[in-house]
Amino acid sequence: MTRLAILTSGGDAPGMNAAIRAATLIGLSKGLEVVGVERGYRGLIDGHFRPLVADNVTAILREGGTILGTSRCPAMHERSARDRARAQLAAAGVESLLVIGGNGSLTGALAISDPTECAEQLLRVLGIPASIDNDVGLTSLAIGVDTAMNTIVEACDKIADTATSHGRTFLIEVMGRDSGYLAMTSAIASGADMVLFPEADRSEDDLVESIVRAVMAVRKRAGRPKRVIAIKAEGVIVSTDRLKQKVDERIRQASGEPAGDVETRVTVLGHVVRGGRPSAFDRLLGSRLANVAVRALVAGETRKMVAWMPPVEVDPAAGQRSSADPYCWLIDLQTVLTETNRLLSRESQLARWRATVFDELGDVFLL
Repeated sequence: MTRLAILTSGGDAPGMNAAIRAATLIGLSKGLEVVGVERGYRGLIDGHFRPLVADNVTAILREGGTILGTSRCPAMHERSARDRARAQLAAAGVESLLVIGGNGSLTGALAISDPTECAEQLLRVLGIPASIDNDVGLTSLAIGVDTAMNTIVEACDKIADTATSHGRTFLIEVMGRDSGYLAMTSAIASGADMVLFPEADRSEDDLVESIVRAVMAVRKRAGRPKRVIAIKAEGVIVSTDRLKQKVDERIRQASGEPAGDVETRVTVLGHVVRGGRPSAFDRLLGSRLANVAVRALVAGETRKMVAWMPPVEVDPAAGQRSSADPYCWLIDLQTVLTETNRLLSRESQLARWRATVFDELGDVFLL
């Protein structure tokens, strides 16, 4: 192996640059030429490579996003596009590919290295999980999650100041796609009064009633702020605007207050959650995962993902702890993707735990 390519794909995540930096420096220390693929799989199909050397990665550790750019590339589902991508890698003399991204990116990594499609081409591929949604199976955290959570908590703290001053109810929507992880963890870290997340699979009426109960309970507190902070994951089936409308109607009915005195405020944090400089943890996580990944590629590993402290037991036949880092595991990519599908369909052990854990905490939130 003489040449390594690094690719970032899908949604950007703070800490991707830390992984690019570490992978480049480790690769160079192993005597490899390192190239970056611009704009993800789309750039790979078009053959957009650029050399990566120490001088152009040393200072990127603190930058958000990805210096290589990223995109979503539905064409990778087609065999012809994958053949073209493999041809570009072969023409560039690349024998190993490091893919940094989420579920779709890792699916592409598995497909491009399919031995039935590239039997005559030696191509080693390893994946690193990077997704603020934390929806990749068999890794406790993906790159970008910690920074996104800190961004949400900072925003909630600021909103809580004005909510407390006016005694208002705020409904704050956060990213996460079909995963409620960010909403759950940021609700606890910010001291929110309640959290709405898709894993609970609650009806519209249940969601509305839960917010109304929280508002009415908080209003009965003696000598304490009358504000309510409710954090909602974007994957919840009911839109934030509809929830606001229904909640306002129910509070007016329950309290008898005039319409002008009841108004739930909405804040949708949106893509601000993805941005910003990565936290110290995400810089370390990206660096450690990349270190393990490049060393594994040099050792001949392929079609695996580097995971951070798997939250569930891993079959020894599918993955083992890395000798390069005691907190990292090398796990078969197909096993990772299967567990990811189970997580998103709420069939996995972890998803079932997420669905029920807040039932036990409901009364605690309103004390």
